Amino acid sequence: MIRLEKRPEPSKAWSAAAPVLAVVATMIAGGLLFASLGQDPFVAIRTIFWDPIFGEFAFYYRGQLLVKAGPLILIAIGLSLGFRAGIWNIGAEGQYIVGAIVGAGAGLAFFPSESFLIFPFVILCGAIGGGLWALIPAILKTRFNTNEILVSLMLVYVAEAMLASVSSGLLRNPDGQGFPGSRNFRDFPAAHNDYIIESAGIHWGVLAAFGAVILAYVLLTRHILGFQVRLTGEAPRAARFAGVNPTRLVVFCLVTSGALAGLAGMFEVTGPAGQISIDFNSGYGFTAIIVAFLGRLHPIGILLAGLLMALTYIGGEAAQATLGLPGAAIQLLQGMLLFFLLAVDVFANFRIRFGTREAA
Repeated sequence: MIRLEKRPEPSKAWSAAAPVLAVVATMIAGGLLFASLGQDPFVAIRTIFWDPIFGEFAFYYRGQLLVKAGPLILIAIGLSLGFRAGIWNIGAEGQYIVGAIVGAGAGLAFFPSESFLIFPFVILCGAIGGGLWALIPAILKTRFNTNEILVSLMLVYVAEAMLASVSSGLLRNPDGQGFPGSRNFRDFPAAHNDYIIESAGIHWGVLAAFGAVILAYVLLTRHILGFQVRLTGEAPRAARFAGVNPTRLVVFCLVTSGALAGLAGMFEVTGPAGQISIDFNSGYGFTAIIVAFLGRLHPIGILLAGLLMALTYIGGEAAQATLGLPGAAIQLLQGMLLFFLLAVDVFANFRIRFGTREAA
């Protein structure tokens, strides 16, 4: 008989090894998936995880790595603060969309001005837009004790409806011959999130992501608020006795994660995406949940996990172009990362025991 026995304390060794084992297991399962699709599994895995960094066209893909990783890291940092405190914001995709809509709208309102103040104003509006969208589940949770998971998730669909509406209406390009979509920010330099180092794929959003990693690390290790976040997640009763205000903490965690998601959307729409369109949202808000857990909710871990997940994005695009793999297979590969991480995490809290349980 095989049974699981709870450990007295979580195993630090298993916790540290879980992300690595999850990646290895994902590669093995992904290889089997690609083999079932008629592809050489070794070639497919190499194309996704190796060629974008060391392959023939690595000079192009390396520049895309930080472009894809920036929004994932920025959103995941915000989510990790709430997750550490047991506050589950699953609607970062909606906050990402609303941040992009508000930021783009604020910038386009000044078209074709050349003032250098426009881009900072767009950044501020993007953060406010995402933060206010996350404030809705925060208020509902603190005032009416609603479930923030359901509320934040349902608001994603509202945000998607808003995106479709403004793309065809309020923000539609008046010179676009009736096609949905806003003006292209490449034609509006004052509000364009241009590359700082184009060959490395570094723009202001990437710098903001690195800054968020540093600030989150300092907050969690050097600030009383970070201590309250960690304490609430690890020992809620002790947090109440220590005087932690749960209402204030819920609002802080949700609004902060929403603001960072909104920033990610704003940097994306004014930079790589270039415009508000019906299909602007690309699932970054949901993928960032995988990044947060793969990084063990630690800022440095999230940085590394974001780079790895970005690698699956650009490697997946390469595999689709060169091997003809379907996009759904790449999305399934990304989902496997979280699945195997959760599976391996079981062994951090439980031991496998063989034989029958001894009678008391």
